[in-house]
Amino acid sequence: MKILILGAGKMGTFLTDVLCLQHEVALYDTDPRRLRFVFNTQRMTRPEEIHAFEPELLINCVTLKYTVEAFDSVLPLLPPTCILSDIASVKTGLQAYYESTGRRYVSTHPMFGPTFATLDNLSTQNAIIISESDPEGKAFFRNLYASLQLNIFEYTFDEHDETIAYSLSIPFASTLTFAAVMKPIEAPGTTFKRHMDIARGLLSEDDYLLSEILFNPHTPRQLEGIRTELATLLDIVERKDTDAMHEYLKRVRKNIE
Repeated sequence: MKILILGAGKMGTFLTDVLCLQHEVALYDTDPRRLRFVFNTQRMTRPEEIHAFEPELLINCVTLKYTVEAFDSVLPLLPPTCILSDIASVKTGLQAYYESTGRRYVSTHPMFGPTFATLDNLSTQNAIIISESDPEGKAFFRNLYASLQLNIFEYTFDEHDETIAYSLSIPFASTLTFAAVMKPIEAPGTTFKRHMDIARGLLSEDDYLLSEILFNPHTPRQLEGIRTELATLLDIVERKDTDAMHEYLKRVRKNIE
């Protein structure tokens, strides 16, 4: 298959490396410096090169802020049969956009960051395929993600964003809050060090990726839940209410059983 990937960021170059040995792959980015280290791949920086390539599948890997803009910039250059796809971490508005183009599309979300994940062993990582997507496109990505040993889930566009707000926004926000109150002192606690490792890993990710996750329209409701629980815990601590603390811990343990 002839595949065009937009954006030579971390995920774009990762997918290029994964796909280029079995498919004819081209990677497009307006900054030629970002294309220096790809192999077995056509490097493109000019729109007319896209037109000449005639891709069968377009994978849009630019940051969420520019996803639609990137699609718009290349749509006139694509064959009518080219399937559009994205890997955006928030899907709000994308279904309506895809349907407005009249083209076949497939939307997925590989739920790992190339910075944070162990790329030679992704068996503990997950990927989501959007159920409204084109059957041929879904089959392609299902085979791709299965070859990477990812655990594959299928959700609707709406279910995806609700799930991401729960499964990513809560730990992201909790970790950022932890890191925000850190002081430049050595702390010997094992739990502290584990939290610090998580924080360093999270903050090694791209700022745009973190922003995309937290700007999910379902995130504020999840953050409100964190704020409510912090207020409850603070009240118990300030009152030094042992019975209330024990009841609180009992309730929390049930949540994670």
